[in-house]
Amino acid sequence: MSYDQQRSRALTPSDTVRLDHTAVYASDRRLSAEFIAVILGLEVGAPFGPFLPVDLGNGVTLDYYEKRTEPIQSQHYAFLVPEDRFDAAVARLEAVGVTYYADPGHTEPGRTDSLFGGRGAYFEDPDGHNMEIMTRPYARP
Repeated sequence: MSYDQQRSRALTPSDTVRLDHTAVYASDRRLSAEFIAVILGLEVGAPFGPFLPVDLGNGVTLDYYEKRTEPIQSQHYAFLVPEDRFDAAVARLEAVGVTYYADPGHTEPGRTDSLFGGRGAYFEDPDGHNMEIMTRPYARP
């Protein structure tokens, strides 16, 4: 089968590609896993080898992996949260003293955005990862 034939073949629900987990590097895996779990209203799971998982509830797990001997390169993680849980997440950011922003460049502190008819906010985790919460997915062409 040619590449073009493979690309044009319709996917069925059983062969759809889904993200299962991703490793999130942290200087202190417990601190970082507990931070995002608190903000998102989730729980930290039991250690799995060198990983400390946070189950997002949609079949995807953030597996926090500790790297103490080298700097952590900042990554971006975006979380789609239900509209009725957004305000609680923002309140938890405020309660723990974390500034949130309306933009990914962190130039509009204490504000949320209203992209695509939803709401969103950006904030840093303990290692400087640029986290985002949003109530609507980005519109894609």
